[in-house]
Amino acid sequence: MEKIILVVDDDLTSLKLAQNILESDYRVATVGSGAMVFKYLEHNTPNLILLDLNMAGMDGFEVMRRLQADRNYAKIPVIFLTAAQAPQSEAQCLESGAIDFVGKPFVPQVLKSRVRRTMELYDYRNHLENMVQKQAEVITSRTERITRIQSSVIIGMANLIEERDTSTGRHVKNTQTYVKMICRELFRRHLYPGVMTEHFMNHVIKAAPLHDVGKIKIPDAILQKPGKLTEEEYAIIQNHARYGADIIDEILGEVEEADYLSVAREIALYHHERWDGTGYPDHLRGEDIPLSARIMAVADVFDALYEDRVYKKGIQPLSATLNIIEEGKGTHFDPELVDVFMSMKDEIQEYLDKNEE
Repeated sequence: MEKIILVVDDDLTSLKLAQNILESDYRVATVGSGAMVFKYLEHNTPNLILLDLNMAGMDGFEVMRRLQADRNYAKIPVIFLTAAQAPQSEAQCLESGAIDFVGKPFVPQVLKSRVRRTMELYDYRNHLENMVQKQAEVITSRTERITRIQSSVIIGMANLIEERDTSTGRHVKNTQTYVKMICRELFRRHLYPGVMTEHFMNHVIKAAPLHDVGKIKIPDAILQKPGKLTEEEYAIIQNHARYGADIIDEILGEVEEADYLSVAREIALYHHERWDGTGYPDHLRGEDIPLSARIMAVADVFDALYEDRVYKKGIQPLSATLNIIEEGKGTHFDPELVDVFMSMKDEIQEYLDKNEE
């Protein structure tokens, strides 16, 4: 079925340009004011809205507020069109509920890319929600249903992250492996008794791929930026922790076992907290940070340091990366987890060697 894009702008030239850029791939409808958006929506449901920020009368933010307040329209993805280049304007766009923003005047390839990625993201999200619903209806055994839904949704979300950011895709696989190593060693040593049960360990390992799922709501321009982020951009990317918790609640909240849901949410929300309280989003300190998130933090930072990223070369050999992890003992990381991770050097090296073959 042909996808419909609604372009909203009070500038006729911008409307025509957007239509010319996109009409070869999509059916494009255009309206010239915020008020006309809701007239159009009375009889039509677009797959995406491109919404100009600065319009006479009802501006883009007011249109967005009304869309978000109506459950019939709240799930339609919106990309803001804006000539404003200030980082605070970009942040305001995202905070209002938009999925992305595109600068004006349009660069055809940029506009096409942002539209295509947003379409893919929402198609995949709808697919996941439908998949969960169908499996919940078909599978009668509760145990079997939970296991199958967990596997399908986790793999689907991890694949979605990998599609948006190839470095993050490998990161998902690596970090789950390191989490598994740490959990098994803690369990073997009987550390954190009463918490590190076999049941808890399995939940942490299964939930690890979801730690960065909130990044699907971070714009490509920030997520894939090759240079250093500005303070405003860093503030935007920090939002992925809360976005991740919200996504897990929304997609898994009604079908998942409560214990598993709690662990998955903790990992997504708190894996950037630091032992000394200087992390985000809530500046938790020490054992106030859930154990699942403290384990994820070690695995996450280790892989981010060791592997190449779009913005930096990996820190190698292994001993150099481990030295940095050890320097974070008692400040960034749980001291006991650092000791355990350092003791696993040979096992980590074996995994890295296999990865490079």
